[in-house]
Amino acid sequence: MLNSMNFSELAQIININSYSKNKCGIDQNAQIFKLWMQPLGFQTKTYERELIGDHILFTSKKKPGKKILLLGHLDTVYPPCTFEKFSEDESWIYGPGVCDMKGGNYVALCALRELKKQLGDIYNVDMLLVSDEETGSDDSKSLSSQLAANYDYCFVFEAAGKDHEVVISRKGVATFNIEIEGKAAHAGNEYTNGINANLAAAHMIIDLTALTDLTQQTTVNVGKCSGGIGANTISPKANLVVEARFNCFNEKLRVLENIYHIVDHAKVEGVKINISGGVQRDVMSSNPKQKALLDFINSAIGYTLPTESRGGVSDANTMSEAGLITLDGFGPYGDGDHTIDERACKKSFIRRIDEMSKILIQFSRLKSNITTEQVQSA
Repeated sequence: MLNSMNFSELAQIININSYSKNKCGIDQNAQIFKLWMQPLGFQTKTYERELIGDHILFTSKKKPGKKILLLGHLDTVYPPCTFEKFSEDESWIYGPGVCDMKGGNYVALCALRELKKQLGDIYNVDMLLVSDEETGSDDSKSLSSQLAANYDYCFVFEAAGKDHEVVISRKGVATFNIEIEGKAAHAGNEYTNGINANLAAAHMIIDLTALTDLTQQTTVNVGKCSGGIGANTISPKANLVVEARFNCFNEKLRVLENIYHIVDHAKVEGVKINISGGVQRDVMSSNPKQKALLDFINSAIGYTLPTESRGGVSDANTMSEAGLITLDGFGPYGDGDHTIDERACKKSFIRRIDEMSKILIQFSRLKSNITTEQVQSA
C-alpha cells in the first residue's frame, strides 16, 4: 500500500497548457506521456491531427485473456494565460487538470508502473489518451468506438466522487442550433409586413423548456438566444442553442421527436427554420455485465466500491454505446474542475492507485478462458 507521493512528476504536465485548441501544448503533454510509458514496454500509435492535438494509443503485449482499455483525455478547458500553474499544500494539489483529468491519467500510469513492478511484463492492458474530450470528442469518438471492439472492459479516469464513488451510468446529451429567418420591416410604419423571428424564438423557448421532465431526470435547456437588429425593426433573424439531457432510450426518443415537432410547427406564420445538431453522446446505462465487473473489482480490492450516476457526460458514454463494459470515475477525488479553483486530494491519489493496481494485477492472473460468471465470483 502506498503511503505518500511526490507530485513533482505530475506537475510537469500540469504546467504545460493543454487547452483543447492548443495543439502544441497537448502534443507536448503527449510526448511526456510517451517517455513515461516506454519503459513499461508499451508501443505507441499516434493518430495525427492537423488542427487539434494528436490522439495516442499505448499498446502492451498480447496473450489469450481479457483485454482492458484505460481511457483518458489530454485536454483541459483553460486557454493560455488564464490558469496554468501547479501548486500544492499539505492535503491538496492545485492546477488545470489535476482532477480533470491529467490527475486521472497519472493514476493510470502509476497503476501500470505497479503492475510492471509486481508481475514483470504487462499483457492485455492498453491506454488511449484523446485530445478533444472537453469539446465533445467530435473527432475522437469515432476512433474510440472503433477501438472498443478490441477490448472486454474499459476503465475511464475522470474524477472520483466525493466518497470515491465510481460511475456506473451517465445521461446522454443532444445539442441543437436552431436558426430562424423572418422578415425585417419598420416597426412603426410597416409592422404588419414584418415576420418576427424573435417572437417565433420566444414561443420555441417556452415549448422547448416545457419538454423538461424532472421526474424522469430529463432536462431541456435553451442556453443561448440571440436575434434582432434594434427596437424599431421587426426581427429578421433569431438563433437558439439548445441542450437536452436524458437517461434512457424512451426519454431520448420523446425529447428528440418533440424538438423536431416544435421546429416544424412554428407559431409565427412565414418564418423559415433550419435545425442542425443531434445526439452528441448517448446514454451510459448500468447493466448486469457491469455489475459482474464490479463484483470482481470488489473482490480484488477487498471492499465494496461505492457507485453513482452522473448527469454529465464523458468518453465513457461513447465506449458504453459501442458495447464495451465500462466504468468511470477512477481518477482522484477533486473539486472546482472547469474553474480556477480546481484541486485534487493527495490521499485520493494514493487510494485510487492502490485500487487500480490491485484490479489490474488480479486481471493479469486470470486464466484466458474465464467466463463472466467466473469474473463475478473471482
